Amino acid sequence: MTNQHRTKLWVWIGSIFGLLILVLAFGAMFLSARWKPILTEKIKESIYNGSNHLYTIDFKSINLNVITGSLALREVTLKANPSVFDSLQKQRLAPAHVFEVKLKKLQITRASILTAYFKKQLDINAIVLDRPSIDVTFNKVLKVVDTNKVEKSLYELISKTFKSARVHAVKVIDADFSYIKGGAPKKTRNEIKHLDINVKDFLLDSLSGKDTSRFYYTKDISFEIAGYKSNTKDKMYSMKVDTIRGSTAAKKISIKGFKLIPLYPELAFARKFKVQKDRYDLTFNAIEFAGVDFTSLNTDEKIYSKSVTIGPAKVAVFMSRESPPAADLDKGRNYPHMALKRLNIPIAIDTIKLKNVDVKYSEYSPASKKTGTILFNSLNGNILNVTNDSLRLTKNNHAKANLNTLLMGVGKMNVKIDFNLTDANGGFSYGGNLGTFNLVKLNPLAVALGLVQIESGNIQKLDFKATGNKSTASGSMNMIYTDLKVKLLSDNIDGEGTKEKGFLSFLANNILIKDSNPTKGDAPRTATMTNTRIKSASFFNLMWKTVFVGIKDIVGVGIVPEKNPVKQQKVIAKKIRKQKRADRKAARKARREKN
Repeated sequence: MTNQHRTKLWVWIGSIFGLLILVLAFGAMFLSARWKPILTEKIKESIYNGSNHLYTIDFKSINLNVITGSLALREVTLKANPSVFDSLQKQRLAPAHVFEVKLKKLQITRASILTAYFKKQLDINAIVLDRPSIDVTFNKVLKVVDTNKVEKSLYELISKTFKSARVHAVKVIDADFSYIKGGAPKKTRNEIKHLDINVKDFLLDSLSGKDTSRFYYTKDISFEIAGYKSNTKDKMYSMKVDTIRGSTAAKKISIKGFKLIPLYPELAFARKFKVQKDRYDLTFNAIEFAGVDFTSLNTDEKIYSKSVTIGPAKVAVFMSRESPPAADLDKGRNYPHMALKRLNIPIAIDTIKLKNVDVKYSEYSPASKKTGTILFNSLNGNILNVTNDSLRLTKNNHAKANLNTLLMGVGKMNVKIDFNLTDANGGFSYGGNLGTFNLVKLNPLAVALGLVQIESGNIQKLDFKATGNKSTASGSMNMIYTDLKVKLLSDNIDGEGTKEKGFLSFLANNILIKDSNPTKGDAPRTATMTNTRIKSASFFNLMWKTVFVGIKDIVGVGIVPEKNPVKQQKVIAKKIRKQKRADRKAARKARREKN
């Protein structure tokens, strides 16, 4: 074949292909133009009828490519009709969640139109929602129980139109998501920005509804929120989260880099309020939920999880005694198990695992003008059966914590707490032990808050156990120690610094305080301990104050009455006012002498 003949052949082949492409293109344009109004009507009709007339969908334009099987809807709005929802609610047919969606573009790719038309099998490669706004309103709805009525499955509702429907992927990219809890006197709204959702392999056929490996007909629904940050409503804290990820297939939710950051330094924060207010500084590197029941979370707003792992983390709490406690404050309501009981959301967590959590509690004393601090470093352990679910409580009404930590970073301490989750009086019991410990390590706390400086003292062993409730705690203690010496200090209200009370220190060390237990030739001393909680004292304050009562008794100063913190604060406040008047008087005198 000559070159001229070859050239003519390729021209003919090219012309035929070009003609075919033109025919297909014009055919696609014709079919697209013909199908657009049909598709528009069908989409709106399907949404309206499929939702019991609850939802309507509207869009500005529809673009269809029959050859590639792509479909694009622009300026899409999905809305619920409130009057229809109210009607369905009265009939007990309303859904728990109501959606309102707005988006610029909804893209469907590689939909097999011919397969859908001739074989009644809908197969779509992907549905993409780019930067949508999604509002979800949760309403507690009652469902009618009709034993005579056979509820149709979702597949049965579409089976007359399609034998199966499959979407290989649904992607929601960079969504603004709002969750609104309705039905209450005041609606609560929680907003999330930059939410990504990926749905894997949605399949609706005669068998998928019974497939236990699927969550609402899907193989997996995963989500991610990145870079969340906001200020609290009172403008006192900044809250940040690096990432929140979840997966229904893995049954996990992972929170990384959660921080609650105070916007003011410790004393500046406290002085923003007229009453005592705790200041929190929290950093949680990781919080992991495993074995999450997503079905209960979605339908009933119940948080059920096999385990929650917390840590590494740092928890710092600060409080100033400059201001009085609020008159109506009773921290007994905030015992951990009492607060759990008050939550409106049912919770059931088999195990909370604490891993490498550093806890720091600091308190400012106007008497010493210093901040005292106690540290519990490397807190580890488990808390079992954390629940307020009424059914689970009938089987087991106790949550049990088994914890270990390093007191002031060095003393190995173990504590067990048993919470009675159904006791109206907040009943609990606890016990623990401390190994070898140099008491001088407690000076950062003792000097600032107790006006006592520990010069020497070593604990060989300390163990305790007690029972308590919202009002009191009592129990027993053993403590073996040697070489205890203390120095009593004056207050610092005059601003000249704390000074040693030499004579009183001498009396304390030589008459009151027993420098060791046991003393030579005697059996080890033990102590019974009883403590009554004041309303402004917390659960953990009652625990350590009760232990402190036992320590005082063993070292020999149990006969010294415990000062009432509220009355003591009033005395200190009176002394501070007196000192301020004296300072102002001295300043006026100095100005007169200068002039």
